[in-house]
Amino acid sequence: MSMSMAPKWRAVLVVLAIVLTANFIFMETIAWARAGGGSSSGSRGGRSLSQPSRPPSPSPGPGSQPSTPYGQPTPGVRPGMAPSPPGSFMRSPFAQGLAGGLLGGLVGNMLFGSRGYGAPGSGGFGGSGIGLFDLLLIGGGIYFLMRYLRRRRERMATEPAYYGPVDHDQAGGYGGYNQAPEAAYDQPPISPQARDLQQGLEQIRSFDPGFNEYQFKETAQDLFFRVQAAWMNRSLEGMEDILTDEMAADFAIQFAEMKSKGHLNRLENIAVRKVEVSEAWQESGQDFITVLFMASLLDYTVDDKNGEVVAGDRHNPVKFEEFWTFCRPGGHPQWKLSAINQA
Repeated sequence: MSMSMAPKWRAVLVVLAIVLTANFIFMETIAWARAGGGSSSGSRGGRSLSQPSRPPSPSPGPGSQPSTPYGQPTPGVRPGMAPSPPGSFMRSPFAQGLAGGLLGGLVGNMLFGSRGYGAPGSGGFGGSGIGLFDLLLIGGGIYFLMRYLRRRRERMATEPAYYGPVDHDQAGGYGGYNQAPEAAYDQPPISPQARDLQQGLEQIRSFDPGFNEYQFKETAQDLFFRVQAAWMNRSLEGMEDILTDEMAADFAIQFAEMKSKGHLNRLENIAVRKVEVSEAWQESGQDFITVLFMASLLDYTVDDKNGEVVAGDRHNPVKFEEFWTFCRPGGHPQWKLSAINQA
């Protein structure tokens, strides 16, 4: 190839790259036409420049079933119930046999003994009173009982306190089951992300003691559907209380653009498959919570004059994952959508 042809080929390649890039951007716009446009918008406060992290893996918490050092469930222990301490009198087969033997011997001797308890003409319970066999039986029972109690006290004094009062917040325990230090390896280590999330939720609860993570997820899902409805209507009417000023301005620009083109975005059969809290924090007197939505829907755009599909597919649903961040003044009951980020 001559030197004179090289600039021409470079120009052709540049034009081709521009065309392909423009076509790719156009296709992406079509594929992600729902609320947010498939791009990131809004503000996450001091974390705006960082990509939202995915929700941490679940870990055992209060109410989990206690386990043995090898991870097997402890027999006869219900979740949240502390097992009986070792050496319990009622759990000892020896103690049960001893008590049963003593009781059976006394009852049998009274009913079928040769001295005739309760016979006519005898004084009290029997004419001959308590015999030698009774004394030996009672004395032997007292001896073994005292010996057993002494050994039990000695064993409890030397054994570590593996069991204790119910304390759901105690480290190293599952639902009030206090474990020995050597059994701590049963618990998976808490990741820095999970620790950050727990600390953030605790900070939010410090200003709002009634805050509940599960109720918040329901609130976030309700706001998700309200925003999608406003997007289809191309209107901010009734949305003033659930959008920050930045998100409202961004939506207003996109609504105006859709109206100028005569396009109407249809979102149908919306199914939210998972709602998980991934981040929570406080800054400048504001509460922030980021939620990961996993959902699917029919997403297509029609001409608002003739109803013809100009983008998307009205028959094949699309699956997507998005991070939605909500904020509010510390402890205020109303949450507002402040950012949407693509996963």
